Parts: sequence; structure tokens; C-alpha cells
Amino acid sequence: MSHAEDHAGTRRDFLYYATAGTGAVATGAAVWPLVNQMNPSADVQAQASVRVDISGLEPGTQLTVKWRGKPVFIRRRTPEEVEMANAVDVDALPDPIARNANVQEGAPATDSNRALAPEGAEGAAAEEWLVMMGVCTHLGCVPLGDGAGDFGGWFCPCHGSHYDTAGRIRKGPAPENLPVPVARFDGETEIILG
Repeated sequence: MSHAEDHAGTRRDFLYYATAGTGAVATGAAVWPLVNQMNPSADVQAQASVRVDISGLEPGTQLTVKWRGKPVFIRRRTPEEVEMANAVDVDALPDPIARNANVQEGAPATDSNRALAPEGAEGAAAEEWLVMMGVCTHLGCVPLGDGAGDFGGWFCPCHGSHYDTAGRIRKGPAPENLPVPVARFDGETEIILG
């Protein structure tokens, strides 16, 4: 074997590795935009959690905010609304499950399992706040609030679903209670959704 043949083998090896490396880089450059397009957009990432100032809400009033493209009802209930919600027999409800992402799955739909309590709150103050998705569980309409319907809570006029003061379905075609999203208090005047 001559020195020229040994040199040709080295050159061939170099060309092989250089071509393979260039091909790998070109493939990566072509595939990356396809993979990157599957990442959530900036507006979606910004909606992952939302801070809501509730300092201006008086008892008996409601605030509707948009989170993840859907309305969320934040209601500061009156003692009478809390009392009405506590007077309901959970076993008689069409949907006896709380549907609250903040409590154990399958928990009963008691008012305390649906309300959002500030840190250290007790008694009626622990059940004063109600945070829930504002989308009817029948066909996705937005129910009317402020004491609408037969049970003083929310009413979906599209198909006649009536929700009580705890957002639980009481009458109509809706199969489930209005869901409670992941939410928590940050201090006394701010709620974080998500």
C-alpha cells in the first residue's frame, strides 16, 4: 500500500463525515420550524395565570374576567346567598359532585367545597367568594347572573338551565355544576387564576 492510497482513505473518510454532518445540520434546520410551531404562542402563555384585583367588589356583586379564552365569574356573595346555598340537600342535586379543581376529586358539592376561602377566613367569610367558569355545562352558553333563574344564582336562557347561588345545576338540561378553576387568594385583594 502506497502512501498515496493511505492519504486517499483519509480524505474519503473526511468527505464522508463532512457530508453526514452537513446533512444532519440541514435536516435539523428544516425540522426545527415544524417542531417550534407546536409551542404555545405568547398570548396563550400569558393567559396561563391571571391576577384579578377584587378590592372593589362589594357583597352581592360580580366580576367577569376572561381566562384561557373563557369567562370566569368572581362573585362576592351576601350572607343570604351563602345561607341559601348551605340550605340545599347535596344528595338531592342533579350533580352532587363539587367540580372544584382546588379540592379532592369527587368531593361533595357542599357550598364550602365550591367557595374560595381567603387564608385564615372562618364562618361565613370563608364561603363569601365564589369563583367559577362562566360557561353552561350543557352547550357552552354564558349564563346570566345577578340572581337570575329560579334559585337566585345563574340562568342560561338558551335551553333553560338554572344554577343556584353556589353555581350548582338545579334544573334544566345541563348535566354538571359550573366548574371551579384552579384559583387562590394572594393577600386580601387579589385572586390568581391558574
